[in-house]
This record gives sequence, C-alpha cells and structure tokens, in this order.
Amino acid sequence: MALNLVLSPVVSPVAYRGRCEKQELSGLLFLQPCRARLSSSVRQVQMTTSDWKRSMRSLFFSTVKFYQPFIALQAISLSAAMAARAEAGGRNSDAVLDDGGAGLTSFVWSDPKRPRICILGGGFGGLYTALRLESLIWPPDKKPQIVLVDQSDRFVFKPLLYELVSKEADEWEVAPSFKELLANTNIRFCQDTVRSIQPSDAVNGTPALATASRDVGGSVYLSSGMQVDYDWLVLSLGSEPRMNVVPGASELALPFSTLEDALEVDRRLTTLENEASVYAPIEVVVVGSGYSGVELSATLAERLGQKGTVKVIDMASDIVASAPAGTREAASRVLSSRNVELMLGYFVANMRRADESSNRIRLELGQPSQRPSRRAPPGQTIEADLVLWTAGTKVSIPPSETQAGYQSFPINGRGQADTDEMLRVRGYPRIFALGDSAGATDGNGKQLPSTAQVAFQQADYVGWNLWAAINNRPLLPFRYQHLGEMMTLGTNDGSVSLSFIEGVTLDGFLGHQARKLAYLYRLPTNEHRARVGLSWLAKTTVSTVSYLQETISNSLIEAADAILK
Repeated sequence: MALNLVLSPVVSPVAYRGRCEKQELSGLLFLQPCRARLSSSVRQVQMTTSDWKRSMRSLFFSTVKFYQPFIALQAISLSAAMAARAEAGGRNSDAVLDDGGAGLTSFVWSDPKRPRICILGGGFGGLYTALRLESLIWPPDKKPQIVLVDQSDRFVFKPLLYELVSKEADEWEVAPSFKELLANTNIRFCQDTVRSIQPSDAVNGTPALATASRDVGGSVYLSSGMQVDYDWLVLSLGSEPRMNVVPGASELALPFSTLEDALEVDRRLTTLENEASVYAPIEVVVVGSGYSGVELSATLAERLGQKGTVKVIDMASDIVASAPAGTREAASRVLSSRNVELMLGYFVANMRRADESSNRIRLELGQPSQRPSRRAPPGQTIEADLVLWTAGTKVSIPPSETQAGYQSFPINGRGQADTDEMLRVRGYPRIFALGDSAGATDGNGKQLPSTAQVAFQQADYVGWNLWAAINNRPLLPFRYQHLGEMMTLGTNDGSVSLSFIEGVTLDGFLGHQARKLAYLYRLPTNEHRARVGLSWLAKTTVSTVSYLQETISNSLIEAADAILK
C-alpha cells in the first residue's frame, strides 16, 4: 500500500503531461502549468524517497539493537561449539611422528588404553566386520577403537552394479559414502591405500620390533605417509580384475568391478547408442561366462534391444558352470531370447585397434587343442565397439615388512592369505583375513568361492572372534553355510536357487523381486536400508501404474479395432 502511495504522484503528472503534448497546442502559457506540476511532483518523490531511506535506516538500527542480546548469545554458543569441535579434532587428528627424519605421520588414537583395531578394506568383509564390532556389547574399558581404511570414499554394493547399467537403481543407492554409513557410529574412516604392513606378532619367524612402549600388534604404512599402529588387524582388501594376461586387454577392454567401471560402461554405452544406426548396430563383447559375465550380458542385451548385439566368449563348455541346474537353465533361456551369441570353447589371444582411424577393437580368438569343441572352429577374428572383461581376478595382499626386508604373508595358490579355521592368518595370531583376501575352506576342506555371501558370513565370525580374543574367550571356528545362488537377468528377470529347497528355482519376475528383497535386507545400515526401500517402492509403484495404463490402453485399442471390423 505504501509503495503505491509513493509512486502515484509520479504517474499522474507524466500521464497528464502526455495528454497535454498530444493536444499539440502551440501556446507556452498552457504548457507552463504542466511543467510546474511535473517539477513539483518530482520534488515530492525525491522527498518521499529520502524520508523512506531514513525510515528504513532507523528501522534497521532499531532491529539490530533489539536483537543484539540474542546475537551475542548465539555467538557465545557458536564459539563454545567450535572450541569443543577443535578439542575433539585435536584428540582425533593425526600427529607428526618424529621417526628419525623419515617424515611419517602417526595416526593418533583417542584413548591409549583401549584396544585398537585397524580394518584394511571397506568392502563386504571390512565394513560389515566394523559394523558387527560396533553392535556387540563391550566392557567399558575394552570397547575397541576402530579405524577403517579404504582407497575409495564410498562403499560399493557390487551385486547391484548391474542395476546402474539398466537404470533400475541410482548411484547413491548402490554406492553410499562411508561418511553417511558411519555417521552414527564410533568407527573412524581413513581414505588411503596400503603400502605395507609391519606385524609384531609373528609366531614362526622373526617379529618386527614394537614401535611404542606398549605391546602392539604391528603397524600399517599407508601411501600418504601415515603410520597406523594397531593391536588387531583385519585384512579385507578384496581383489581386482586380472587383465594383463592378454596383450592389449589392459588398454582396450573395460573391467566391471567398481563403481567407476559401471559408470564408465554406462557412459560408453550412451555414446554408442547416440551414434548407432540401423546400418551400423552396436557390437559388444563380454569376456567371461561366469556369474558376472552372464548377468552383464543379459543386462546389456536388454538395454540395447534392436540397437546392438552381445557376444560372450569363454573357454568353458557351458555358462556359469558352478551354478545349480535351475539357475543355468534360466540364464540360458533369457540369453537365447535376447539373441546373445555364446562363443564357448574360445580364449582371447590378442586385442588391438581395428585401424588407426577407428575406435573399434579387433580380438584374435584361439581354441585350446586340449579342449576341442564342435561349437567353435579353430581360431577366428572378430571386431567390437566395446569389450568388457569379467574373466579372472587377482587378490590384493600387501607385503609384510620385517627387519630382514619385505616378505609375503603365507598365501595359497590363488594368492590369498592362508588362514586357520578361526580366520586368522597362519603364524600371525593378531591378524584376521576374510573375503577375497582369505584362503578359507569349508568343513570338507574345499576352497570357498570369492562371493559376497561368503564375506557376509565371515564378517560375523571375525567380529565375534575379535570380541572373544579381547575378552579372553574361546574363538569360534568358521563354518560356511551355503544359502543358494542369485542372479539378475534384466529389469524384470532374475533367478534365485535356494540350497535348502533342492530343485526349486525362482525365475522371471518373481526371481527378480526375491533377489532385490534379499539384497535390500543385506544393505549395511538400517538408515540406508530404509531410504533405498522407500525409493524402490516409489519406483515400483510408478512403473506398475505405467504398465497398467499401457495394458489398458492397448486392450481398448484392440477392442475398438475388433468393433470396427
């Protein structure tokens, strides 16, 4: 209202002046009243504006004076909070360790008396062990301090990476940050890579000297120059794709193991889809026909549809050879329906660019003479726009540093740390290993596969055995219980085989939903599980409504066509 009153004198004289000018009167005597009235209005506006500024200035200083006590109180509270945070940061921050000029930085634990547990690797084994330790009930003086070390700032739920390619899941659902997952815990996170380990608890061998006055289990040296002294160590560094066995594979093929791999595959596919045409369809080759290779092939074939083709290359005579028959049959049926070409009985001998001006990749295939196959003629060459590698992995075990130099932990033929039945590294009673890093066996002495299911169960045992060791209780031998197998085969296809119901396999839409529910239950924290569950429920609701609308619309169209005929 006030703004309209201030502006009204300006509008009236201008409009009046316009009306006077339109009459085209030549006498100056008639225009003088218009000019005088316009000048008076301008002065009135200037005075009104000046008064308005003075009023606003007075109101501002009055407001500041009124709220001054509250501002001072807020400043005092903020200063106290910052001081408390600085004090806490001082307790939890890293301090420089004088190590004879070595320039090392020592990780400072908050309490020098309570046990210190260092967990290397934030995958299924490492993160779930940390959360298991956090959930146990401890005596106040023995509750451990835990630090989790990983080279990435995110935990990756690897079985759901395929959902990123199919657009079923969002990045935050599959790969939440460690900061988010550990927000309500006492677990500290350190983003770094492991350079070496200096254990002080070797039983059969020469142990390294302790680095502090107290009896320590050893020290971990990180690539950043950080030294972490520990009482107990957990090895769970996982594995990485083994691509250096084929010339050109490391440079030209893409692995599918990490979040970055999945995002890069999605980016490459999007580029190829934008450039694809009817006359030049996209050609994708997947090397490996194990679980990962089959799941990826089915997902890619569904996404590409008529825009491209997918080929699977493997030396094996059948896909997912270790899977139950029901799972293998369901996978074969889906791959066949999507025209995925299985080139079994081959191995990739070499990779190179098809030509200098093209991004296409040429693969030279061979066939082992000791494994003749009627499906595959002896040797051929194929080309592809994209090659994805899922065949073979290598375990990441850091070297052990002693006074005699660097040496490896006892390892098995697959490069995994050799462990006893308590999941302790043999010869090192204060070091536990699990997941891909551990060469564990089942009750019959058979080597366990490197799967998420094994790591889940091992994390419970390692967490309990650490509690037992710190509280002088007997440790439990690890006993693996196989629960079944699960696979994703696209947005509405999946396969679930339960070990306790022999011969029963849930496939299709039912298998797909059962798999998603199982993995939803296995997400690391209740908070993340609730957020993802609500997100999936909303997406399922929207897709179901869209499906029903499309179905009803098609039914009405068909009915109308029938009536017209």
